[in-house]
Amino acid sequence: MSEGYAVRNLGVRIGDQLIVDDVSFTLAPGEVFALAGASGAGKSMSAMTPFGLSAGVASGSAMLDGIELVGLSEHELSRIRAEKIGFVFQQPLTALTPHRTVRQHLQEAAMQAGGAKPDKAAMVVMLEAVGLSRPDERLAQYPHRLSGGERQRVLIAAALAHGPRYLVADEPVSALDAALRGEIMALLVRLCRERGMAMLLVSHDLAGIEHHADRLLLLESGRVAEAGPAPQIATLPATDYGKRLMAATPRLTEPLPSLPETGEVLLEVEAAHIHFPKPGWRRGRIDAVVDASLTLAKGETLALVGGSGSGKSTLGRAIAGLGPMASGIVRWQGETLPPRQRRNAGHRRLIQPVFQDPLASLDPRWNVADIILEPVRWLVPEDDQHERAKDLLEEVGLPRDFASRKPASLSGGQAQRVAIARALSADPEMLLLDEATSALDPLVADGVVALFGRLQRERGLSLLFITHDLALARRAAHRIAVMEAGRIVECAAREELFANPQAEATRRLIAASG
Repeated sequence: MSEGYAVRNLGVRIGDQLIVDDVSFTLAPGEVFALAGASGAGKSMSAMTPFGLSAGVASGSAMLDGIELVGLSEHELSRIRAEKIGFVFQQPLTALTPHRTVRQHLQEAAMQAGGAKPDKAAMVVMLEAVGLSRPDERLAQYPHRLSGGERQRVLIAAALAHGPRYLVADEPVSALDAALRGEIMALLVRLCRERGMAMLLVSHDLAGIEHHADRLLLLESGRVAEAGPAPQIATLPATDYGKRLMAATPRLTEPLPSLPETGEVLLEVEAAHIHFPKPGWRRGRIDAVVDASLTLAKGETLALVGGSGSGKSTLGRAIAGLGPMASGIVRWQGETLPPRQRRNAGHRRLIQPVFQDPLASLDPRWNVADIILEPVRWLVPEDDQHERAKDLLEEVGLPRDFASRKPASLSGGQAQRVAIARALSADPEMLLLDEATSALDPLVADGVVALFGRLQRERGLSLLFITHDLALARRAAHRIAVMEAGRIVECAAREELFANPQAEATRRLIAASG
């Protein structure tokens, strides 16, 4: 029986629509092979459909260890998945069952191919292998009690619990910060090398693939655009599509783009402190933000950067009046803003948010026009409302006829532009961008960042850009503030920050992003 995975002339259809056409590649034992491309390129469909894990119907050939997968029944595919393959998905909180403990996840995974129920010592070894701290304590915890990186390590441990020969990792690190992305990818590659497993990696992050994959297949609109060694294609692609994808991926080595001039100080935050009670029966509190101070000028972009759990989103929401603040002062053009409970419509208009998951932030029952006008419906005469919504759609680069659409008909990038139009409807002076591009592929994210830049120049907007992507912050922001454990440990102009980082947290982020 031949070893390895060989895909030949793969096609995937959903109904009458051809999603993937004539895709071929091979995967050898111990190899890391990447499928890359923009959203809608067919990466996940090519990876998942032969194993029966998509809505598509496969044609062509997909041979796994000499077994033809195309045409097998769901029962046969389920047996092969249980015996030979481990899966690591993009969102660990979604992939893990919320009412099951880590122990139960590992037990179920280990027993799926008819194996014995592992004891505590064996499960501790599983968690130690993926670098999870205090593994004996983690066994009794539920997914919501773990950080994003910890949940992803549990998901990897579960994927490996039955000893698979192949690992399929579908965007396994895109929801994590830069430091965690590097750690998790290095962990996956190390485990594959040590155990002789082959990994099929799906990713839109060319910069990450460059350092971790052996070979790369670049997909565009369901077809192969180019294939070859991963470092070569990730840095010197041959096709225009590959070059655009590479250019859209922020890197610390790229030339610094010019940014608009800034004006007088608009926002001042002084000694902000935010805390929450500890969950469950334990007494005490968690200090989420400690003594944080910052300023933001008119027309300026300030990036708030840090790892998961550093407090950056908590601080941003408090500034905008969307979250609590135990103590501290927020001033707007020198005047102190009241606490969030006492802010009126005029105060709330000043700062408008744009969130991470565009589709989750839009009401699926409403059409686009109603969503856009939600913040100001009481301010705009009824006869003018529809034209106002269409004007805003045009301003964010969408056709005017999108006004009658529902969110379910929008792509991720289109949905985020609708969310931006909604924020603009209140005529704000500042936008709070909370990981506003992290759910988008590089090409779409680059377009959204360019839109923010255009709106900033045309409207004189100030932007508080919360992100875990230091390379993106370097590209988009005038200044960068670095947060760690709830504190702002460094804030400087982007040139100064990278030329002479002062805080250890900054140096770690730069090293992880390089």
